Amino acid sequence: MDREVDKEPQAALMLHFYKNLSPSNILELYQQVGTLSGILVTSNWSDAWPSALRQNLECLDQQRVQLEQKAQGVLSWCKDNHVFLLNITHFDYPPLLREIASPPIMLFVQGDFELLSLPQIAIVGSRHATGSGLNTAFGFAKMLADSGFVITSGLALGIDGAAHKGALETGKTIAVLGTGADITYPKRHRDVHQKIIDGGGAIVTEFLPGTPPLAAHFPRRNRIISGLSLGTMVVEAALKSGSLITAKYAMEQGREVFAIPGSIHNALSKGTHSLLKQGATLVESAADIVEQLKGMLGHAALEAIPSSVPSMPTNMPIKTDKHENELLLNAIGFDPVDMDTLVERTGLSVVELNRQLMELQLEGVISNQNGLYDRLE
Repeated sequence: MDREVDKEPQAALMLHFYKNLSPSNILELYQQVGTLSGILVTSNWSDAWPSALRQNLECLDQQRVQLEQKAQGVLSWCKDNHVFLLNITHFDYPPLLREIASPPIMLFVQGDFELLSLPQIAIVGSRHATGSGLNTAFGFAKMLADSGFVITSGLALGIDGAAHKGALETGKTIAVLGTGADITYPKRHRDVHQKIIDGGGAIVTEFLPGTPPLAAHFPRRNRIISGLSLGTMVVEAALKSGSLITAKYAMEQGREVFAIPGSIHNALSKGTHSLLKQGATLVESAADIVEQLKGMLGHAALEAIPSSVPSMPTNMPIKTDKHENELLLNAIGFDPVDMDTLVERTGLSVVELNRQLMELQLEGVISNQNGLYDRLE
């Protein structure tokens, strides 16, 4: 099994480089075969498949050597640049993202890939935000990150950048790119890009190294931003904007959409007001979002557990009990402590530990300041 898993990144790249198969073709084949590498094994090809598809696979087999060479080139680049290639068959592939209609076959991740499976809030908005909008995005991101949520956005100018910066004040953030992992766009955000990595965050993209910032890539990026997140918050947006595309994806994916109301005289409020008319939740404080999503945190944590691990019965309430509280509080002790130390002291997974810490924060028992947990009683 381990040897099979090791073949998956190369197989994902080979299938990507073979232009006669679309991403939807690859997803369909993966769902039938069960692995990406299995698609490349001729004995797995079914006579029941359409003849055109079988012919495509036979042509792929004839190009196997060239495809392997191209794949190995990318894998070598990833190794040299400390980028992790996370494919859809990997047990650490984010479970919420796997649920969307067109999940990416592979993600290039620089930084902490485990963050992708933790509870996230997307914060998006205009590139030409007002000063008030920037302050709002920064403040909400700071407070939500302090509550334990990972803040996810697109590294764009304006609201995205403010959200990343706010999250870095108190917690972790994920930037999803519309370029290759080796390209920072816009260039003005090189420092933000580096601070995200230095702060224990993650840079994520489905695009190959060297991919430039083409306009068609950003809607694809937006489906990943919303797909990773429990909910998407739009701060300021014009009626025709990428932020509303992200919100539309979130609605289609069955995720929560939050909108900040604004002045009727501000063109950047028209997009958020339109979302409110469509049923988005009006929010005035970070507490509004925490209150609405806190019940989903336990579910998100359970979904992140690999399928090989027995799941809890579906009728079991997801709530930290007194015994768990005492064990975790004892592990925290009476001095500020970071997540890595708590993992070592408790033996819990990052996902489960994050769930318990979040519930204790919501109950006002502990605080989180710049990634250090401290008892309040």
